[in-house]
Amino acid sequence: EVQLQASGGGLVQPGGSLTLSCAFSGFTFDDYAIGWFRQVPGEGREGVSCIDNRDGQTYYDDSVKGRFTVTSDNAKNTVYQHMSSLKPEDTAVYYCAALVACSGGVEGWGQGTQVTVSS
Repeated sequence: EVQLQASGGGLVQPGGSLTLSCAFSGFTFDDYAIGWFRQVPGEGREGVSCIDNRDGQTYYDDSVKGRFTVTSDNAKNTVYQHMSSLKPEDTAVYYCAALVACSGGVEGWGQGTQVTVSS
């Protein structure tokens, strides 16, 4: 069974940094890519970043390029999203997901973690 657990959210001031973690079980990095998505009330989930260890590629939405970095720890079956230079518009519930490919195909969602960027 595909299971994912996102954690690490919190309140941070504009310009600050935060690292989210996504721990997973039931599959390995050889099976799926891991993507990060975010959602604000009243809107759909948007893709933020993705890492696919099968080809060593990472992908970022234009809104976070240069500010967010996604990494993985194979031994811990965990993916991290390091977020810096945070802006109020980054405020959202962040979710991680197992993906058939970074281009799409969700196999499972983790529960969300709230990130609030505010002074």
